[in-house]
Amino acid sequence: MKHGSKLASGLLVVMLAIAAAGAGYLTNRSLQPRVPDTVAAAPGAAETLYALTLPDLAGVEQSLEQWRGKVIVANFWATWCPPCVKEIPEFSAVSRRHADAPLQFVGISIDTRDNVASFAKRFDVPYPLLIGSTATLGLASELGNSARALPFTVILGRDGTIRHVTLGTLSESQLEGKILPLLDL
Repeated sequence: MKHGSKLASGLLVVMLAIAAAGAGYLTNRSLQPRVPDTVAAAPGAAETLYALTLPDLAGVEQSLEQWRGKVIVANFWATWCPPCVKEIPEFSAVSRRHADAPLQFVGISIDTRDNVASFAKRFDVPYPLLIGSTATLGLASELGNSARALPFTVILGRDGTIRHVTLGTLSESQLEGKILPLLDL
């Protein structure tokens, strides 16, 4: 009987440990903010994005309006953001693959010009990189990124409407899955 009692006690301890671990996991998970993959932009946000004018790496002011009529992939990022650094080479590959399409990638960096220029050279980024500021993240909030987190991507259709808004990284295949139907080739 003593052996059965030890077995029952040991089993009870294991069950309690499993229950405690499960409760801890669920509690921790419920305390973590949920970051949705796709978020919704405010009405009129597309026009605000088209009106955005920021300096490029040469210091020349660039407006997104100049690319109206193309599919625009506007990616908010920074060199100090590890998921951004992972994502940019994939965006570059998609940009190169569709260089002849009515498609324009634009990187909107929340960083210094020197850091962005060094990054662009090191990773051979083929599309314009504009220099924003933390104030530029206010626009990201209007576009649906209330967390003001990076990376954050907005895809405008050729008709000028916001078609996709994604908080977090996009892989090459995810990105192409979002832009190819918009190209109307």
